Amino acid sequence: MSTRPKLLLLAAIIASFVISLFSSHINPYYLDVLVGIGINIVLAASLNLINGYTGQFSLGHAGFMAVGGYSAAMFSIHCSGKILPALGGGLFASQALFVVALIAGGLVTALVGLIVGAPSLRLRGDYLAIVTLGFGEIIRVILQNTEAVGASRGLTGIPLYTNFFWTFSIAALAIYVITSMVHSTHGRGFLAVRDDEIAAEAVGINTTRYKVTAFVIGAFFAGVAGGLYAHFKQYLNPDGFGFMASIEIVVMVILGGMGNMAGVTAAAILLTLLPEFLRVLSGWHIPLPFTDASISLKWIAGTRMILYSLLLILIMLLRPQGLFTWKIKKKSPSGK
Repeated sequence: MSTRPKLLLLAAIIASFVISLFSSHINPYYLDVLVGIGINIVLAASLNLINGYTGQFSLGHAGFMAVGGYSAAMFSIHCSGKILPALGGGLFASQALFVVALIAGGLVTALVGLIVGAPSLRLRGDYLAIVTLGFGEIIRVILQNTEAVGASRGLTGIPLYTNFFWTFSIAALAIYVITSMVHSTHGRGFLAVRDDEIAAEAVGINTTRYKVTAFVIGAFFAGVAGGLYAHFKQYLNPDGFGFMASIEIVVMVILGGMGNMAGVTAAAILLTLLPEFLRVLSGWHIPLPFTDASISLKWIAGTRMILYSLLLILIMLLRPQGLFTWKIKKKSPSGK
């Protein structure tokens, strides 16, 4: 495989590290939005493996994010007081603990993905969507009724470990791993399952194994994204991982173009920034010409999400194949 993707990954990690050195000078609101963009990129990229590259339709990605977030947070809360002093404390020890917490959260989520995916991925289409939707709601209800993780009050006391470097380094790593895997010789099986599952089975491809593999890897990165979210917000509530959270991730994949990693990444950025832009727009005043009066856009504050939804409807009507999907026209041998 070409070394170009590896160089791009290395460049992204170095750039994230350099920018993180100056993150203390960034406005906290802007930093919150930037970290949100990075987390959404990880979520969209991981769901793109399942929905885009493998052709399944999962509606339970927020449930995987919740499992990873709570698992990583509980690991940090219970181990930071015991392990950090033994390691001598300090920045290096805390960051090492954070990495272990993210990996632990990802592995727990991957195990849950395997448990859910092994029996349910024999289903197809709408049936699979319903099963994954039910899984996401089961996770949310369990968390709401488990006192060990704060139940409906939410989980507090999570240490602040997530920063710009970790967020965008993991986002770059997720894109690199998923893209490299799909475009490898072995990974072509994912595309075969998406294009024609019956034909793939006819030529000897174990379609169930490929679907479960996509589910497990996608769940792992969703769990890591949940760990990043938990250690940035420092608070988790089950209501934040409901049905609408899963829909938002699905919209990112559909808007960017199914199986188009660059488009999905761009869509994750756009859909994270769009609600914030509408929020800022609500504070604007448009001056009227030749008068001292102006038109206030304060009304946008109450209808911000309605406008957001209308924009999504218009985009889907005008670009059903995805906003960032394009086709390159090949010239005929005659040059026409």
